[in-house]
Amino acid sequence: MLTVCSKTHPGKVREINEDCAVWDPEVSLIAVADGMGGHNAGEVASQLALDTIRAFLKKSLSGDFTWPFGVKPTLSFAANRLMTAIKIANRRVNKASEQSADYTGMGTTVAAAIVDGPRLAMCGVGDSRIYVFDASGLRQLTTDHSWVVMLSKETGLPASSFDNHPMRRVLTSVVGAGPDLEVTVDDIELVDGATILFCSDGLHGALKDDEIAKILRAEPDLERAAEILVEQAVERDGSDNVTVALARYTPG
Repeated sequence: MLTVCSKTHPGKVREINEDCAVWDPEVSLIAVADGMGGHNAGEVASQLALDTIRAFLKKSLSGDFTWPFGVKPTLSFAANRLMTAIKIANRRVNKASEQSADYTGMGTTVAAAIVDGPRLAMCGVGDSRIYVFDASGLRQLTTDHSWVVMLSKETGLPASSFDNHPMRRVLTSVVGAGPDLEVTVDDIELVDGATILFCSDGLHGALKDDEIAKILRAEPDLERAAEILVEQAVERDGSDNVTVALARYTPG
C-alpha cells in the first residue's frame, strides 16, 4: 500500500510557482518538476513535462505501444517505461520552446518514480531530488546534474566547498534543453515503512539533509511532515518555489 501527499509554496520572492507535482495512482507515478525560463515558461515546461510523462505511462499500461528510444534489458518494464516517458517529455518541451518566442530556452528538472509494490523505478534530471528515509536514515537516491557536482567529481572536493560559488545553481542537464537527453533510471527495493521524498531545490537548497531527516523522524504523519518541511524551507530561505511530495510504502 502507498500513502502519498504533496505540498508546494511559491516562496517569499517569486510571483509564479514554476514547480509542479503529480501523484497518479492509475500508473503509480509520483513526480516533482521545477521549471525555468522567461515569462511563465517555467510553469509551462514543468506542467507539460509531467503531463507528457503521465500520458505515455497510461498509454503503455497495456504494452501495446512502440519503443521510440529502444529498451535496456537490464532494466525492469517499469523502468523502461519511465525512461521512455521522460525522453518523450524532453522532446515535447524542447519542441514547444522552439515554437514560441515566449518559451525560448525553457526547460525543467524532473524527479519521477513508478512504485510497483516494493519496487521503485526512479529517475532524476536536473537538481530536483528523490530521497528514501527508513531505519537506516535519509539517503539521496538521485544525483544532481549540476556544475557543482561535476566540479566536485573533477576536483575530489565535497560539493559543499562550492556553496558560495556564483555558478552553484548552474545545471548541466534539464528536460527540454535539447532534442536528445541522456536518462539514468534505477530500480530499488523498498523496505516496510520506507518514506520516499521528492523535492525541488527550494527544499534541499534551504535545509540540510540532517535537518530534513530530523523532521521526518519526529513527524510520522506524512501530511504534517510535508507541511513542516515546506514551512521551514520558506522561513529559512524563501527565495525559490518549494515543493515536496512524500510517499510511504507498507506491504498489503
